[in-house]
Amino acid sequence: QVQLVESGGDLVQPGGSLRLSCAANGFTLDYYAIGWFRQAPGKEREGVSCSSSSDGSTDYADSVKGRFTISRDNAKNTVYLQMNSLKPEDTAVYYCAAAPRPFRLCVLRPREGGYIYWGQGTQVTVSS
Repeated sequence: QVQLVESGGDLVQPGGSLRLSCAANGFTLDYYAIGWFRQAPGKEREGVSCSSSSDGSTDYADSVKGRFTISRDNAKNTVYLQMNSLKPEDTAVYYCAAAPRPFRLCVLRPREGGYIYWGQGTQVTVSS
């Protein structure tokens, strides 16, 4: 069964850190671009970060640059999102998604990046 499973969401105080995981089952992430997206209540889903399989490049939304880091562990078939210096406005459900783009760069726009597999989401709440 092909699926992406996110984990690591939690309640954290402002300034804290979390690491989200996205584990792939039923397929290999090596040839897929991986994106992390988030959706807050009443808002559209937005791109947070993505990782290209073609050249290993990464991209980040301006709002998270310098605070979030995306990484891959191909041996574990897992992608991570390290989130530091968390702010209340980072509160959202976070989703990972995979796009079969072995020769193209990843795209942060969820509807334009060719993402065909999506996880179920994990809740991140930043609050004191």
